[in-house]
Amino acid sequence: MSEQTRVGLNTRQVWFDGRPVPLEQHDLWSLIHNSNITKVLVTPAQRHNGNFPLKTELITEIMETSDLDGIPNGEIVLSENGPLLEAAKAKGYQTCISFFIKGTQDDLEKASLEAMKHDFAIVDFDLPTNIPLELIIARLQDSKTVLLKRESTYADMEVAFGVLEKGSDGVLLATTDFHEIIKASDYVSLQDKTTLDLCPLLVKEVRHIGMGLRACIDTTGIMKTDEGMIVGSTSNGGIFVCSETHFLPYMNLRPFRVNAGAVHSYVWAPTNATEYLTDLRAGSQVLCVNTKGETRKLIVGRIKTEVRPLLLIRGIAAETPINVIVQDDWHIRVMDVNGQPRNATTVQPGDQLLAYVCEPGRHVGIKVNEQILEY
Repeated sequence: MSEQTRVGLNTRQVWFDGRPVPLEQHDLWSLIHNSNITKVLVTPAQRHNGNFPLKTELITEIMETSDLDGIPNGEIVLSENGPLLEAAKAKGYQTCISFFIKGTQDDLEKASLEAMKHDFAIVDFDLPTNIPLELIIARLQDSKTVLLKRESTYADMEVAFGVLEKGSDGVLLATTDFHEIIKASDYVSLQDKTTLDLCPLLVKEVRHIGMGLRACIDTTGIMKTDEGMIVGSTSNGGIFVCSETHFLPYMNLRPFRVNAGAVHSYVWAPTNATEYLTDLRAGSQVLCVNTKGETRKLIVGRIKTEVRPLLLIRGIAAETPINVIVQDDWHIRVMDVNGQPRNATTVQPGDQLLAYVCEPGRHVGIKVNEQILEY
């Protein structure tokens, strides 16, 4: 059965080196704050005097123990000084060791051994060859250390991620070039995307089932005509329910909304988790999917629940029974197998809709390995 898969081979970390950038350089900091890059390396002075968005994960460079004052335990601190980092680790900080490695095998071996003691390691080399990066990747492959390479261009960042096939776990982007930052930000955005293997569902039954509670998911984003959400009554899959981006009589479109269905339903969320419609709140995350199976994360702004007539649509997808219960009204759309929206009340047995099938078994929305039957 299909499972949600991540675009690309690995999830890579991208840190921005903000240390050389004055806080007064508002245009560049504004670009960083509004980009998809959330991990920023700063000095203690920048940390205490700067205004950073809540999304920003600060990594602070420390030169002495007093630099830890005001930095919450659990955050990442960076230094070239191993003993200083050991003292920080003892106080509850995550540690990142920084190396500039000159062209000797002895330096490389020492750096590799030291890196294994820390949560993160940033490396840079004196020669423009990838051989030392290959060697340190090989030496750290069985460790838990996250290895980052210092780079100044997006092209070099791509190379670092491809070295020795495995590549570095991340990069420290050290540049003030707007174009390079934008390209790196776009790369981070693409990593957040996943794909779902959508498949045909052969409709077996369509039935009016009476009154019940249904919920609309209103998001803080705008959806397109080929986008919606996966909604189903069981954890083994759901049906593609369209966004309200198609003709609505007597009212304006609601491109931020999916009229999802009965309140017992699951809706798919990031990381292949599911959420009950009744558990969603402002600030929850849901998965927006298009007809190609490409997804993106949307934030819930409101859940609107009302009593409405309900319609059961039941079918078979990949030999798996799936059903969804939606509002029984012509303006509710579900996506057909050709990527065209269908008015829910016109769907008939024999029609084919777009669906998603996965392994069943959920506990509080998280996939668990257990035998489970749902009808």
